[in-house]
Amino acid sequence: MEYSISQVARMAGISSRTLRHYDDIGILPPARVSANGYRWYGRPELLRLQRIMLLRELAMPLGTIAETLDGETDELTALRRHREQLTAERDRLDRILDTVDRTVADLSGGRPVSDEGFFVGLAEAKDRLREDLRARYGENVDGHLASAELATSGWTREDHEHAAEEGRRLFARMARARRRGVAPDDEEALDLMVEHYQGVRAMWPADAAAYHALGDLLIDNPEQRAIIAAVDPELPPWLSAAVQAYAVRRLGHVEG
Repeated sequence: MEYSISQVARMAGISSRTLRHYDDIGILPPARVSANGYRWYGRPELLRLQRIMLLRELAMPLGTIAETLDGETDELTALRRHREQLTAERDRLDRILDTVDRTVADLSGGRPVSDEGFFVGLAEAKDRLREDLRARYGENVDGHLASAELATSGWTREDHEHAAEEGRRLFARMARARRRGVAPDDEEALDLMVEHYQGVRAMWPADAAAYHALGDLLIDNPEQRAIIAAVDPELPPWLSAAVQAYAVRRLGHVEG
């Protein structure tokens, strides 16, 4: 059985644009391309996509994933190795969960946690986001991230909590709009995106093209997707589409 690019995107929970990008860089060509230019995928392509997504979950860069998959001939051995890597990833998430548990205990009046302790276990997630941004924008993103870190270097614990709460409130407003049936490219949705874009620009000088690409990162990066899904499990793809619609409709981005 064959599936269209939109069907595969829906099954995998990623964007069609990401699948087209995987085709462009040669990591996941479709089984065939019809005369009208439509991409079609079969079971071998779905299995390869699963492995790509597993390796992306392990924060492996796309270039390394391509080399890894092309060098593997035994799928069973490869999956067993992926399982070992996922076990290591589970241990990493357990460390982050421990950070959350200790924070809950602190806020509940239990064992106190130092201000530095609130961020134990989260550095790896930041590194993973940095690698995702590098893959999309190149190493020059390091300067922008350094500027963002400098801008927040003097923040207190209360400042971080306030910023996180403001973000959750914005996501909640977006979630309410989504549940009312507001489409991501409706004017109401685009008006909500003004605040989102301003928040991004406050931390990172993203132009129209970079902000458009951010739409894919919001659903492809596990940490970013989880932050949004914690407010509304159906919000990540809606927000991704709204970001890209805002980039086109309000910022003048021209899709290539």
